[in-house]
Amino acid sequence: QVQLAESGGGLVQPGGSLRLSCEASGRSLSDHTMGWFRQAPGKEREFVAGISRWGGGSTYYGDSMEGRFTISRDNAKNTVDLQMNSLKPEDTAVYYCAANPGPFRSPFWRRGEGLEYWGPGTQVTVSS
Repeated sequence: QVQLAESGGGLVQPGGSLRLSCEASGRSLSDHTMGWFRQAPGKEREFVAGISRWGGGSTYYGDSMEGRFTISRDNAKNTVDLQMNSLKPEDTAVYYCAANPGPFRSPFWRRGEGLEYWGPGTQVTVSS
């Protein structure tokens, strides 16, 4: 049984940085696309970033994240990380890790539809 576990959330000041990590257990997810979503109170879940399976040579970002966030994966450790820089108060949300077999299929991934595995989430709060 595959489980995803996020870590690295916390409180950070505006303009600061935070690095989230998601570790998978149960089997190797090197053949899975992996990614991050977030959900703020009262808002819909939002696609943050995705990374292709195998070598992770392709990355994908939500509209307001590219340039500030960087996704990476380490198949040896079965992890996917999200480096977040220049954080803003509007980045405050619960961040979720997700994984799905096969390639990145943009419409489904960007809507978070039908993804097989989800983590329980980690809170990120950006505030002074």
